[in-house]
Amino acid sequence: MTDQTAVLRDVRRGMIPAHIYNDSETFALEKERLFGRAWLFVAHESEIPAPGDYVVRRVLEDSFIVTRDESGEIRAHFNMCLHRGMQVCRAEMGNASHFRCPYHGWSYRNDGRIVGLPFHQDAYGGEAGFRRKGQRLLPAPNLATYNGMIFISLDPDAPPLEDFLGDFRFYLDYYTRQSPSGIELRGPQRWRIKANWKIGAENFAGDMYHTPQTHTSVVEIGLFREPKAEKRKDGATYWAGNGGGTTYKLPPGDLDERLRYVGYPQEMIDRMKAAWSPQQSQVIGRDGFMISAASLFPNLSLVHNWPRVADSEAVLPFISIRQWQPISENETEVLSWFAVDAEAPEEFKALSYKAYLMCFGSTGMFEQDDVENWVSLTNTAAGSMARRLLLNSRMGLLEDGVQVSPTLTPDEFAGPGTARTGYSEYNQRELLNRWADHLERPQPRAATVEVGTGHGPDSCDAEPAGTDTAPRRSEGDPKETRS
Repeated sequence: MTDQTAVLRDVRRGMIPAHIYNDSETFALEKERLFGRAWLFVAHESEIPAPGDYVVRRVLEDSFIVTRDESGEIRAHFNMCLHRGMQVCRAEMGNASHFRCPYHGWSYRNDGRIVGLPFHQDAYGGEAGFRRKGQRLLPAPNLATYNGMIFISLDPDAPPLEDFLGDFRFYLDYYTRQSPSGIELRGPQRWRIKANWKIGAENFAGDMYHTPQTHTSVVEIGLFREPKAEKRKDGATYWAGNGGGTTYKLPPGDLDERLRYVGYPQEMIDRMKAAWSPQQSQVIGRDGFMISAASLFPNLSLVHNWPRVADSEAVLPFISIRQWQPISENETEVLSWFAVDAEAPEEFKALSYKAYLMCFGSTGMFEQDDVENWVSLTNTAAGSMARRLLLNSRMGLLEDGVQVSPTLTPDEFAGPGTARTGYSEYNQRELLNRWADHLERPQPRAATVEVGTGHGPDSCDAEPAGTDTAPRRSEGDPKETRS
């Protein structure tokens, strides 16, 4: 494998080796060192509201059954039978008290414990040959939630989720906690694009610079009212913890006026004011910055926009959560959810969903514009010439490192982290710096689990993992559990 030292050094100074957007060796390292240890979004609690509800989600090649067991606890089971490795659950979603492997009929409760092993006595001599008691589907090494968002990590030594999120929790609340009831999701839509997964994450993290060119047609047809695309530089970009994003600068007004300006009805505004901290309200009400697109490292993005509806001047806001799921170095599966405040009026939910479909999702106008760029970039990065080229990702810096635009002060921007107005690539650099940090650290070999004997780490008579210790709690959500 090629020595990555020079690649990572160039990335850290903002000069990006073009081939990292289509390189099999780089992707192999990402799978092992990045996706093998980071916290990754897999589902939302609203997708599995009742005992027995489940969805099947992937972390690269690993399939997980994310389910709510009969006691109401959320679990994530590796979707592989303990016998011959058949995928236990082949439906994408549903409700089941048990999962039965179609190969040899081994069955498991939805808390993961094995309950059915055909001809146990005849085939194995009972417990003396295969110790059934205490065996369970392999759980995700770590599971935690924040505001109903379910994350897993394949690293048993991963830091607590709240530490991984850091100050980005402050901004995540704008998308996921507009009322005490949180959000509900619809979807996901899923489709594949012939593009590298990093490009979408970078784009949503802070690329306001592409809007006037890539999305010119969206502005020209009047879909997007204010601010005009060429005025994106009046908004701020921010980075905090493991995530960052963009904002729009709103016209003068107080918090209520500015939230009404982007289309929220007063009853929703009242709930937002009760759900958000005074500091969160100040970012919009005092400073005039409305949260828009963002990315959480490594591959989760969010978007908040407010297009025009019909032929009026009225706009309607929507929120989308999206994940860039790598398939290979040059292909990505996009998962796109519509998110809305669970307490929003039904009419608002319906119209907001239409606004989402118009802009994003597999047929959205913004989506089509973006994907054309990303596919072209990925294709061009595959050749030998790309290995000679270092892309300049130093926007916002002079050659000597001096900032073009100063960092906003707390009196100008109430949120945590660092924020700046004007065009820049600070956020893209932050995202890739974290990428480099992961790629330079080898991942320790994971312990193996021995099935059906008394020697494996899970071969015990205890209850399933997570039930014998007090749950660790995340700020904003008291339901965090560890698998």
